[in-house]
Amino acid sequence: MAAYGALVSLMHIIDRLEKHPSPPISIHKQQLESLTQNVTFLQKFLDAYISPVVDDHEVDPLERRIADAVYAAEDVIESQIVLQIENQSTIRGKMSSFIKLFGAWCKCATIDVNAAEDFYHDLQQVIEEMNSISTAADQLQRKVSSTHAASSSTVIKKDVLEIVAAAQLPRKVSSTHAASSSSVKESMMVGFKEVLLEVLDKLTGGQRSRQIIPIMGMGGIGKTTLARHLFEHALVKEHFDICAWTTISQTYNVGETLREVLFQASRDSGSDLNEVELGEKLYKYLYDRRYLIIMDDMWSIEVWDKIRSSFPDCNDGSRIIVTTRLSNLTSQLRESYGVGMKFLDEASSWDLFTNIVFGGESFPHELENIGKNIVANCKGLPLSIATIGGLLAKSERAREYWVRIEQNLNSIVITNNDEFCLKILRLSYTYLPNYLKPCFLYMGVFEEDRSIRASMLKKLWVSEGFLKPVSGKCLETIADEYLKELVDRNLILVDKLGEFSGNIKFCKIHDLLRDLCLKEVEKERFYDIIEKSPSVIDNERRRVVFQNVGRGVISEVSRSLSHVRSIICDGNSFVRPHNFRLLRTFKAYDTDIHQYGDDGDHFLGDVFQLVNSRHLAVRLHRKSKFPSSINLLWNLSTLIVKQCTFHESWDMIRCSIVLRWPDVIAPIEIWKLHQLRHLEFVEDALILPDPPSEMVIMENLQTLRRANNLYLNEDVVKRIPNVKKLHLLYRSEEMESLSELKEMERANCLTYLECLSKLENFYCDISDRISKWDTIEGQFRSLKLLELDRCSGLQNWTMVESSHFPLLQELRLRYLDELEEIPSEVGEIPTLKSITLEYCSESAVESAAKIVEEQQDLYGDQLDLHVRVLLWDRDERLQSLASPNFEVTVSG
Repeated sequence: MAAYGALVSLMHIIDRLEKHPSPPISIHKQQLESLTQNVTFLQKFLDAYISPVVDDHEVDPLERRIADAVYAAEDVIESQIVLQIENQSTIRGKMSSFIKLFGAWCKCATIDVNAAEDFYHDLQQVIEEMNSISTAADQLQRKVSSTHAASSSTVIKKDVLEIVAAAQLPRKVSSTHAASSSSVKESMMVGFKEVLLEVLDKLTGGQRSRQIIPIMGMGGIGKTTLARHLFEHALVKEHFDICAWTTISQTYNVGETLREVLFQASRDSGSDLNEVELGEKLYKYLYDRRYLIIMDDMWSIEVWDKIRSSFPDCNDGSRIIVTTRLSNLTSQLRESYGVGMKFLDEASSWDLFTNIVFGGESFPHELENIGKNIVANCKGLPLSIATIGGLLAKSERAREYWVRIEQNLNSIVITNNDEFCLKILRLSYTYLPNYLKPCFLYMGVFEEDRSIRASMLKKLWVSEGFLKPVSGKCLETIADEYLKELVDRNLILVDKLGEFSGNIKFCKIHDLLRDLCLKEVEKERFYDIIEKSPSVIDNERRRVVFQNVGRGVISEVSRSLSHVRSIICDGNSFVRPHNFRLLRTFKAYDTDIHQYGDDGDHFLGDVFQLVNSRHLAVRLHRKSKFPSSINLLWNLSTLIVKQCTFHESWDMIRCSIVLRWPDVIAPIEIWKLHQLRHLEFVEDALILPDPPSEMVIMENLQTLRRANNLYLNEDVVKRIPNVKKLHLLYRSEEMESLSELKEMERANCLTYLECLSKLENFYCDISDRISKWDTIEGQFRSLKLLELDRCSGLQNWTMVESSHFPLLQELRLRYLDELEEIPSEVGEIPTLKSITLEYCSESAVESAAKIVEEQQDLYGDQLDLHVRVLLWDRDERLQSLASPNFEVTVSG
């Protein structure tokens, strides 16, 4: 719901102005009170309001009017903010003499007075419109209440009653009511176990020649679920030498498909190879190996024709599974055997539904008949059953609510399967709590079949202003809860979990649900996706996404984007970001999308002109420098920067010539970014200066990634008290210019880590400056991941008690070639799940093996600790230490 998201966003702006130590503008007290009252009232109104508009293609006029008014308020306020910042910047930047300074001050003062008057007038107009809307909403609310009390039998009043009844139903539920994600995953195979066994037989038996097995059926029927179960089946893993999975989709890329299969098969990314070379290398690697390749979501025979020569047929029983919505693909693939996925029968549908909604609990008798009617209207489509089940699993066990769902289902007229499914799925969106709707709609921003990094998604939700603040919780925690709730409702799919944390690391959205997102987005004008050809952007589009478009298209469209608040152009060559005065989110770089060449690289001086920014993710031009104007970005919450390593031809890349540019030096003004939450440099490092004498606490900062030679003294750690992820580098060659005393201070600065009580993830590359490390009690109270990299001088690590790391889950040690041993107390940490050693000393490897042996004696088969060791050379003595909990691999 665009209106609700807009209200939350406006409240964020107001709150940040009020709480910022040096806000660029102030709002008249009476206007501020009116705005706050209107926003608060309209949020509560929408929480109790379900639109009477039932047409899928029509937007509710009241919600549209609310959204338009809120957007107008944002425009007035943020335009004034930008104007004020630009005026202040002009005065500071231009003047040198007193006379010029005085004259400019007088001129700007006159401009400021006029601008302030215009601002007051424009904002008052918006407030009057919001007052009018609030009055109308209040009257509607009173009418609904009085109609409900009178219990009139007229059709109009009955419709109002239905709206109120649905809106007033509580939707809170205890965790015992909902099935877990793992149980849902198992439930999804209800009714398909016979098919699973049938395909297993075809995979592991039958003809010796290579065989293609198409799995066919409509969207949501369970093709991918069946393929995933086959892919993960123990018998399959044992039978095949190589198993790989790739998603084709409608907008396939032959090179990326081959590269993905090659990487999964051999761990070779083939990043320096073209399509032909990739195909040849994949063919050679697969030759004489029994392989299973699953190609998910194939839409045409053309893609197979382009890649088929890369998959050898060595008469060893290799198999290729293809999932497709196209029933005629079997004949085109010239395969006699195919699996046609059918709708679930009545019994299987009921089993799936009950497992998802109630898990192992018994079905309440008073809901059974209603539940069976709901399941019957899903017509045996697993995705529909799972999605509606996910909705009801998160709802109160109230008969009235279930009746409402049943009535909506019964009113649907079936046209064709895909359209019917979208109408079914739309109910899950309709009955989503308002606070989740903008987050769900945002999923359509990402390309079809995209594996979406959860941490990146949550940062974007924060910057877009979707998340309603909750007392005592940071916005990232709220975002994490929203993501989990959408997963529990089967609206977002978990693609990968953290190996030890169990948190969602990557997620996806089903094609049909993405289609639903895009339909709702188009109706509500929530954002605009530009694909392949220019599009006219109207002033009501606040967010623009560029996908698979050239630089010319971007340049043409960009001329009409002065009003836009968000631009997402991952992997596209975006022109210099100018004339976007009100832009909040500029995402032109993604760590999960490979981009080569210097098209799309930016100068920080250009990017930092976007003074209204909240989220900036860019690749730097090699000549870019950090300007002092960063302090103008009063509202910046996320800054992600990749400093490009090379800008030459593909020949240079293929020859493995890598140029390292100097680290970026930040100005002292960076310490004044009050709202900054995430400061991340990718690959190269950022040099942070010592903070200014004036005390400005960056209480929102949670991530500081790849800071070089940061002097962690008492003053610095006080500035960043809430950091959770800290990645530090200390390079000896850059410290040699310091005085001996200063160098010693910086080398011992890690003792101040005990002041960072919320630190969860700590990475340190400290060159050869440590020859000893003594951990102490209370230093790492919240730490879950510790990674020491290239600490070549570290010899002795002393640790008296395992309680020094009370929450540690994962320890990674890389290039510690002088470390004598890992303290035995490490093995006694009860939460520790994993130790990884890469290219460390023999004695360190032996000490890790000893830790495993000691813990094995205590816990036997119940031991939950796993050690992975990577060696340079084949050392038979160290390899002989291998055991089920101690894995040894030789590089190359």
